[in-house]
Amino acid sequence: MAYVSMFAALIAVFGLIPKIDLPLGVPITLQTLGVMLAGCLLGPRLALQALVLFLGAVALGLPLLSGGRGGLAVFMAPSSGYLLGWPLGALVAGLVMTLLPSATPRRAATSAFVASVLGGVLVVHACGVVGLVLVAKLGWTQALFGTLVFVPGDLIKCALCAALVHTVARGLPDWQFGGRAVR
Repeated sequence: MAYVSMFAALIAVFGLIPKIDLPLGVPITLQTLGVMLAGCLLGPRLALQALVLFLGAVALGLPLLSGGRGGLAVFMAPSSGYLLGWPLGALVAGLVMTLLPSATPRRAATSAFVASVLGGVLVVHACGVVGLVLVAKLGWTQALFGTLVFVPGDLIKCALCAALVHTVARGLPDWQFGGRAVR
């Protein structure tokens, strides 16, 4: 329970960093790094719980999203697909992390990069594209090309996530990555 709450709070802290607004109606934020870290460090079940807790707090009106946004209205905005994709992205990142090797800090970091790309980028962006089509009424091609603007920054976040996982693996060799101990 402590890890779930801590990661929900970490994602909220990442929301304190100012957002960068884009014409698409979806801001660039650091909070997707929290999604990646939750999946890679907590494993699928706890990561999912952390993101559901975070989004539940947002739905209750707490201004935890970047720019001080919160409440049910954020789930009706163009960025809603991305927000609803966060728990699924964290779950997938955690599942991928459990399947990939993490016996050494280097392997754990490499696995975290792959898990972040699959869960934190592909899954979240797929949900975001669906949200843009349904909520912003964009065409599929427009939504797909619109989401590509986020990919370079998200790949940097994947590298940062991998570096943080490497640090955790070195500093806490008994840390459980996806339910397994690093050896």
